[in-house]
Amino acid sequence: MPLDALPILAELPQTQCTRCGYPDCQAYAQAIASGAAGINQCPPGGQAGIKRLSAVTGLPELPLNPGNGIESPRMVAFIDEDWCIGCTLCINACPTDAIVGSNKRMHTVIERYCTGCELCLPACPVDCIQLENSSGETTGWDAWSVELADQARSRYAAFQQRRDASIAALEPARARRAQEKLSDLASHSPVAAPAVLEHKRQVIAAALERARARQARTLD
Repeated sequence: MPLDALPILAELPQTQCTRCGYPDCQAYAQAIASGAAGINQCPPGGQAGIKRLSAVTGLPELPLNPGNGIESPRMVAFIDEDWCIGCTLCINACPTDAIVGSNKRMHTVIERYCTGCELCLPACPVDCIQLENSSGETTGWDAWSVELADQARSRYAAFQQRRDASIAALEPARARRAQEKLSDLASHSPVAAPAVLEHKRQVIAAALERARARQARTLD
């Protein structure tokens, strides 16, 4: 019988780091509830987090899976402002909106909102972001608090709303360009072979149909 994902989600530190193998804490909680994932895949929660998950699921406590990472202190990202080029890629990657700045302007991390998820590191093209220990020798869930987790969870929800709104705002223009291309595909394509053009036409038509379905769900 599947478990309830909500109590499981409440026991995760809400770093949204994806190290569990899922896109966010909620997806991981749902995977645990369905039996698709183990309770030992969250390095930020560490062994204390596994114990918490064991208590709410009734599943046996296990060692942290090394394939997902190691338990460590709580980390906070810092940006070397001398090297920052203001590309905004780290801002878009941060799941809790802990980075502020604008295009071609210096960025900075708001320390109290940073979960140490590390998602900004690969996004930075000039490697100007580094992580620093913010909890000393304290690791895992012991380096967190319910207040920090609740804050991260609410900020992630706000981030998702902003991202979805941005995508929704761009969707009509993208659909319009796709429709224009579909109406005169031959002039937009360097390939004239009828079979290739027909395949492209089917791909674009399917994409437009998906866009219309998403828009319909949004209006509902």
